[in-house]
Amino acid sequence: MRRIVSSGAPGSTPPGVRTTMTTSVRAAVLSDPGRERDLNEDSVLMVDFSGGGLFAVADGMGGHAAGEVASRLALDELRAAYTYGSGPAPRRLAQAVQAANLAVYRQAVGHEAGMGTTLTAVLVDGGAAIVANVGDSRAYLYRQGALTRLSRDHSWVAEQVRLGFLTEQEARDHQWRNVVSNGLGSDEKVRLDLLGVRLEAGDRVLVCSDGLTGVVEDDDLITLLGQDAQPQDLVVRLVDTANERGGPDNITVVVVDVLQNGPKPRYALPTLNPAGPVSITTFDTPRRGGLLSYLTLAVLYLTLFGMIVVPTWRTLIAALGVTALALLLAFVVVRRLRARPPAPREATYEVAPGRADLPATPRERPE
Repeated sequence: MRRIVSSGAPGSTPPGVRTTMTTSVRAAVLSDPGRERDLNEDSVLMVDFSGGGLFAVADGMGGHAAGEVASRLALDELRAAYTYGSGPAPRRLAQAVQAANLAVYRQAVGHEAGMGTTLTAVLVDGGAAIVANVGDSRAYLYRQGALTRLSRDHSWVAEQVRLGFLTEQEARDHQWRNVVSNGLGSDEKVRLDLLGVRLEAGDRVLVCSDGLTGVVEDDDLITLLGQDAQPQDLVVRLVDTANERGGPDNITVVVVDVLQNGPKPRYALPTLNPAGPVSITTFDTPRRGGLLSYLTLAVLYLTLFGMIVVPTWRTLIAALGVTALALLLAFVVVRRLRARPPAPREATYEVAPGRADLPATPRERPE
């Protein structure tokens, strides 16, 4: 059954809405099955930590609860892989998306064969947002009255629009608008878009499934996101607007308000590949030994050489060598601990009914 929600008293949290707030961001999420679906196959993730948070929407495909399994599994794995990953935020997020893809890919056997999910994740990392996208869920940035789409749809009609064969309006009404050309679980190696943008205090980020964007156009999004309202009220208004226009699909919405200017990222912000999504192998750069490896070998060599050349001092030389190796080990441990992301304070999931049976890529959703 469809859930009817109202905004309630100002400042209150409407039914079904989950919220979080840190010194950097204020966010809210809401997922609704819509008016025409009994099953909600969308899932939503909200994890906050010092300096920002990780927010994601997954729109499951497969039907008979397989899509629900795929979307929840993807977000569970995304959260775990990012939390315990290491390295620069863009690469860590890309590798977490690959981990989510593998989890769905390996689950898609037997009666769950052919299942998959979209995934759009926004990582707020200090003064930057990193967007990872697979499929046709979307991320937007609203800033001072202007709306910028941060993700590209991986669908047949979107490709025709990019090639100039269809207009945006023709794509919205096209009979093949539900054909998704890229999704988690369709291949062992995921193909994804990765984009980084600077954030400013007052920015508002929207992450949503196509149950919203399929019926609510950009001009209406600008009007809604421009309202002086808290995220917990905005997610309700966005979902209600989609339902008022038929609610033909599951509707999942995340609104994130940026509360302060964060520090400039210490890594290069990724840009979109003009040719389309790239393979995860692009981010799998081989690890080299580096300076620490050479220093370790040098300490071992000098220690052994000293013990052989000056045998009367071998005990002292051995002690100095062990001390130097211990200091190098301590340095490595401290550096890795600093590279790990802060422990998340909270994770919120909402799963309900949604998209129906889709074959392997390219996938098509029923009307």
